[in-house]
Amino acid sequence: MFTRKQSLLYIIIFTFLLTFPVGAKAYPDFSEIASKYADSVVNISTKQTVNNNEMFQGLDPNEIPDVFKDWYEKNKDSQQQQVPSSLGSGFVIDGEGIILTNAHVIQNADEIDVIFSNGIVLPAELLGKDTKTDLAVLRIDPEPGQELLALEFGDSDSIKVGEWVMAIGNPFGLGGTVTAGIVSAKNRDIRSGPYDNFIQTDAAINRGNSGGPLFSADGKVVGINSAIISTTGGSVGIGFAIPSKTAISVIDQLIEYGETRRGWLGVRIQEVSDDIAQSLGLDESSGALVVAVDESGPAKPAGIKSGDVILNFDNQPIDTMRELPRIVAETKIGKKVKVEVWRNNKSITKYVVIDRLNEGDIIASIEDDSETNTNSSTSLDLGFSLSTLSTDLSNKYNLNDKQKGLVVTEIDTQSDAFRRGLREGDLINIINEQDLYSVDQLVRIIEKYRRADRDLMLIKAIRGQNMIRVFPIKVSND
Repeated sequence: MFTRKQSLLYIIIFTFLLTFPVGAKAYPDFSEIASKYADSVVNISTKQTVNNNEMFQGLDPNEIPDVFKDWYEKNKDSQQQQVPSSLGSGFVIDGEGIILTNAHVIQNADEIDVIFSNGIVLPAELLGKDTKTDLAVLRIDPEPGQELLALEFGDSDSIKVGEWVMAIGNPFGLGGTVTAGIVSAKNRDIRSGPYDNFIQTDAAINRGNSGGPLFSADGKVVGINSAIISTTGGSVGIGFAIPSKTAISVIDQLIEYGETRRGWLGVRIQEVSDDIAQSLGLDESSGALVVAVDESGPAKPAGIKSGDVILNFDNQPIDTMRELPRIVAETKIGKKVKVEVWRNNKSITKYVVIDRLNEGDIIASIEDDSETNTNSSTSLDLGFSLSTLSTDLSNKYNLNDKQKGLVVTEIDTQSDAFRRGLREGDLINIINEQDLYSVDQLVRIIEKYRRADRDLMLIKAIRGQNMIRVFPIKVSND
């Protein structure tokens, strides 16, 4: 017979065994990956030359006191150099001697050395770098008999939040350091560049880890460690890696051309808010709202217009505005792409041939010499007053006097329009995808909306010479 305490103990154990999930996964063992690939992860050391005679720049020799003139004459032409160094990580991506690292690791470097775990130090040639994705590709000439094992890229799109990952790098110069954690989030935008879509991980990443690989549990590289968020300068469990999918296309271009060649659509876009979605008849706030189309860009001949919402690009849904620039940039130049846009309360399809982005160009400009046909002014019970554009108003508000539209000459700071972003001096030139020419036209549009019991109307406004804003305003009588 069991005692009461024994019986209770057996019940607890039996209950635990019943509730423990069958086939539950244990913690992953990264030891095999670490031992196999540790030698493929390298230390990147850079040197930057600084001339000592910089201290004499701008100095007038005639103003130097006599007591210092002898010392000045001896040292003014000194070419002695100071050579600061910085450390980062990288890894082999081709057995012929191609190394990948971060662009910021080799920024402003005059000399780059690649240091292997066995102590071999080799000078590296910079094949190309891309600061927008923070990637750089180096080439080395391996020593005779030196075999390089290239790491293999995995599919960063398929990795899931919660999966285990492992990092190898050289934090604080401690080569071959292995840390592990999970994928904390995906598609993170940390405002470091226009194409941010980082993998967030809690695997410890510190100074010196930059440029090192982030492995999945099957030993494939799914990310390139690049940044951390920290108040101390050390790891607090918030690290970021560039996804392998983003890196692969950039790497191929840097190796082939020494630069990136990105796709260009030729539109200026902004986020679709809930109010904008409602005003356009969209069921949800997704996509990218086109606020301007470049006259010389590929979107213009394809029929994409200001006011369109791009919902899908090349069979890839656009859930948020910031996804579109990255997807377009990764598209092959010359490719004919199917684009789904929302216009006039329905989805339509356009086809655009992608051009090459000149990264120094302005994305879009607005030019139109249409003239207005009335000089009326009104408040329309919307909390602001409008007038047609005159020379005086264009000078007062720094506007292009050849623009079409109506100028906001007064606005109630307590009005719904002011709260949504409208300001005195804004030039309203488009209302719900229709060009605006006169106050009479505006009155008719608003009355039509009110009769249809529609609360919000989307407007496009130009502020000054360049700034373009698109936002909804309330037009109901409530």
